[in-house]
Amino acid sequence: MANIIELDKKLKHTKEKKAEIIRKRKILAVQKIFQCMHCAFKCEKCGTQIQPDEHRQKRSISDLRVPYRFCESCAEEYIDYIERLKGRGNSEYYWHNEIWLEMWRKWIDYQGAIDTYLKSKEFKQLLTELKDTRPDK
Repeated sequence: MANIIELDKKLKHTKEKKAEIIRKRKILAVQKIFQCMHCAFKCEKCGTQIQPDEHRQKRSISDLRVPYRFCESCAEEYIDYIERLKGRGNSEYYWHNEIWLEMWRKWIDYQGAIDTYLKSKEFKQLLTELKDTRPDK
């Protein structure tokens, strides 16, 4: 009789394990978004390490508000991208061609998609669920 497995306990244990796996996946999803996409110490475009004060100093170059955290090089490229959209830009940078413009356009669209995702009701629900299921509760 000692070898009889109680099915209720086994089912409960299995459900708890599955719930814990799902919770860990939720945590990883949130960590990935915030660690990879919103690191205050790296350039959002190229990933180069930057100092937080460097970002603040470069935030408005040429009276243009730069809405991203860029290293100096990417900030200059972004400004040239904006200038080219206005019909100006540095003509000496011949490599800033139509394909380069398209690359910047797509990168900016990608950033917008991430922002939209972070504001989605599903992502907000995920954050709420994680907050409500903290182990200290």
